[in-house]
Amino acid sequence: MSTLVLFDFDGTLADTAADLAAAANRQRTRRGLETLPSEVLRQYSSAGARGLLRGALDMSTDHPEYEATRQQFLKDYAAAMHVETCLFDGVTELLAQIKREGMQWGIVTNKATYLAEPLVHALGLAKDCAVLVCGDTTAHSKPHPLPLLHAAQVAGFSVDRCMYVGDDIRDIEAARAAGMPSIAAAYGYCGPDHPVETWQADHCVHSARDMWPAIKQLAAD
Repeated sequence: MSTLVLFDFDGTLADTAADLAAAANRQRTRRGLETLPSEVLRQYSSAGARGLLRGALDMSTDHPEYEATRQQFLKDYAAAMHVETCLFDGVTELLAQIKREGMQWGIVTNKATYLAEPLVHALGLAKDCAVLVCGDTTAHSKPHPLPLLHAAQVAGFSVDRCMYVGDDIRDIEAARAAGMPSIAAAYGYCGPDHPVETWQADHCVHSARDMWPAIKQLAAD
């Protein structure tokens, strides 16, 4: 019986932090502020616009200017989202290994479809991706389990033949709620608030090159 390995996108398959940070810094320059180093903003990247505006401007979602700033951030990011973005080292080989073993893989991301689909194609992932579920595909986004359950259904897999890999605590929470085992991608962005060791993932890996043994074990279980 085959297995479906579902991946988060930003911070798990693709290193998108530099382009996300550049869009966040554009919001600072519009306000006459100096730009921040990309590494300062990197940890906020898995939380999307909400996280990056928090990191760049200390702006919360209840700020009166938040929605307008969020829309400008998304516009700036869409205009230059594939400048430095690339797959993490080892991802291409990992996905090839999954395919060789007769498994399938897909993507479940909170990134909106109009942003995710072009990047998935540009990075050469579209051909073998069994399913792509984006932040606006279902009525709820992660950490709600619905996107993961929808991905399993669309790809034709029962939940007990699926697993989820992500670099944010919300990914692990979504997997748990969906009844799927999980792998924490500790090489990703991971966020500033919850150490990866506290997420209670089934496995924790520090490089995409080190992930195959964890996938193989979960598939066997």
